[in-house]
Amino acid sequence: FAPTCSSEQLGRAGDLLAEYDGLYMQTHLSENLDEVAWVKELFPQAAGYLDAYDQHRLLGRRSVFAHGIHLDDGEFRRLHETGSGISYCPTSNLFLGSGLFNLDKAEQMQVNVGLGTDVGGGTSFSMLQTINEAYKVQQLRKRKLSPFKSLYLATLGGARTLDLEDKIGNFEQGKEADFAVLDLAATPLLDLRMRNCSSLFEILFALTVLGDDRTVKATYTLGNKVHTRNAV
Repeated sequence: FAPTCSSEQLGRAGDLLAEYDGLYMQTHLSENLDEVAWVKELFPQAAGYLDAYDQHRLLGRRSVFAHGIHLDDGEFRRLHETGSGISYCPTSNLFLGSGLFNLDKAEQMQVNVGLGTDVGGGTSFSMLQTINEAYKVQQLRKRKLSPFKSLYLATLGGARTLDLEDKIGNFEQGKEADFAVLDLAATPLLDLRMRNCSSLFEILFALTVLGDDRTVKATYTLGNKVHTRNAV
């Protein structure tokens, strides 16, 4: 995190990222305007918040930046050029009043985006509840977020952001069988809504608006069941 690191610490982190092929770098970026101004004060030689990391060789295919709300076109372009990704964390952004993520701009600039819960400022670990909040954020930006796109951001979009799309993210043959089984009748309200759906779009939309951690019936890792709801 740039505000809590010296230039020397950031430089050493860049050294480590370059030295080890399997290493990832994750930090915050432009979550709120006060933070952006703080970084500019701390790193006056940098052209902007992202450049404070860029100057220390911290951008790349294994770099994931949380939030990225207050980015300009040049910063989006640099994220694309370096293959860096953004973790979109709507529950944190809304809870802290940080701003509304510009998903349209990120897609226009071809920046990899995945959904994140943000364990510090977020209000839920449930990816379904995170999708719910992402929908509201995009509504405030006058954009309709379809359930197909939101579920993509929570699965393959996240895998691509982490440079792991060759291993996880969908059910293509040869990938690791990491997945969750969801119960579409997990709650009385969800069950009632599902019985009145007439299309896949409606089913998925209801799931992403009304679903939460109670919807997860089972979880599999590498094809092995590691969790079952109500298991003793």
